[in-house]
Amino acid sequence: MNIYLQVEISSRELDSKLLLAILAASRGHQVIISNVEIIEKGLKRGWLPPGIFHTKSLTPGVNKIKRHQDIINSGSKVTSIDEESSIDRFGYEEFSKQRYSKESIDQSSAVFTWGDEDFATLKKKYISNSEKIFKTGSPRIDLWRPSISEYWDTPKSIPEKPFLLVSSNLASIFERISLKERIGIMKKGGYFDRSPGLLKEKFLRLSNDFNKAIIFTEAIKHLSKYNNGYDIVVRPHPIEDIDMWKILLNGTPNVHVIREGAISSWVKKSFAVMHHACTTAIECTISNKPLVTYVSSELKNHMYQENHSNQLGHKVDSKDKLLEKINSLFELARNRKEETKIQSLPPSILKKVYIDENELSAEKIVKVWENILSQKIYKPINVTSLRIFILKMNINRLIGDFLKIFFKSYQGSLGTKKNNQKFPKINQTDINLRIKKLQNLLKIKKKIEYKLISDRTLLIRCL
Repeated sequence: MNIYLQVEISSRELDSKLLLAILAASRGHQVIISNVEIIEKGLKRGWLPPGIFHTKSLTPGVNKIKRHQDIINSGSKVTSIDEESSIDRFGYEEFSKQRYSKESIDQSSAVFTWGDEDFATLKKKYISNSEKIFKTGSPRIDLWRPSISEYWDTPKSIPEKPFLLVSSNLASIFERISLKERIGIMKKGGYFDRSPGLLKEKFLRLSNDFNKAIIFTEAIKHLSKYNNGYDIVVRPHPIEDIDMWKILLNGTPNVHVIREGAISSWVKKSFAVMHHACTTAIECTISNKPLVTYVSSELKNHMYQENHSNQLGHKVDSKDKLLEKINSLFELARNRKEETKIQSLPPSILKKVYIDENELSAEKIVKVWENILSQKIYKPINVTSLRIFILKMNINRLIGDFLKIFFKSYQGSLGTKKNNQKFPKINQTDINLRIKKLQNLLKIKKKIEYKLISDRTLLIRCL
């Protein structure tokens, strides 16, 4: 079976896609990891043989519906787990309106869910397609489990001193694209039609997050001035403009603004994590990392004050209490001691996150793929042809970019700088290390072949 795994945001998704790919390859399947353009056009034009196309969401915008139909017409099947997850929000009904429709689920052969809540909501909402909905859990959460925590390497740009990790969640105001562009994209994608209250929520979040940015900047500067010997690493959200944080914190001693690699690597190496309304809090709780939730009294009316993530960790409501708690956690870490109390996930979050102690979520997903796609349609992937196809796409992209210089209205370029920032070039050496480490952790003895077909396309298969 051929399996095509889409990656949109590399730092968020690539590692879980590697996990899926290696497990699938060990069971005899060929896997391509790439961006959506290469997979879609490769299948549509016959450069790639039919298989499973596993996408990051089933958001029912016009363009995505057409894209998925083209993929289906090529003889392939569409499956998905929504990478946005909604695990830190109360309720799932509104999220399901924004991210799914009967048409988008009709097109899919399998919809995988993160936990009990999204599983139950989708099965009830889309009764006619209930057999397509599977409670598997997310492969991203597989990598948060303590048993697989050794996967995460030490980041290359790690500070010399122990560090506090500050996980940012301010994409609404720090996003690389303009508000005008974002609203336009959401309107064109039908978000406001499916969820009429979303536009109001969007603007309320903007207002609240501007306030939150000021409060967190002041808190970080306070920690920088009065800490007892540690550094601070501010980790922007994957779609945030990193320069915004650099401007706000310019010249602040012992503070580093870094987005290198997956956030899980930074979580593992930090002595503690500080956040407000960030899903990283759930990862910290699952992986037993000390967590401080900064719920400043100035944010008491914040619309996300009482989300799931803010229920976790040590809650503090002032800069002085924040400093005291983080300094105490640092002293414990410096003396190689652990917190006496390890927090477990509350029932409200356990409904959001499904963890089977006996089987990885990635394994469950691969087994579903095997059930929905007949081996009879299997055709080997021609590496040479695939490289030629990608070369043609890159030439077209260059021509498109060249024409844009002279004709502002020309829209022929397939790729954008923004997309490349989300999914930067794959490093061969880095990928080799990641794959070998996963093989060892999963105790896979079979020889796995991996080839870098292009700077953003990876082939993984068993020899």
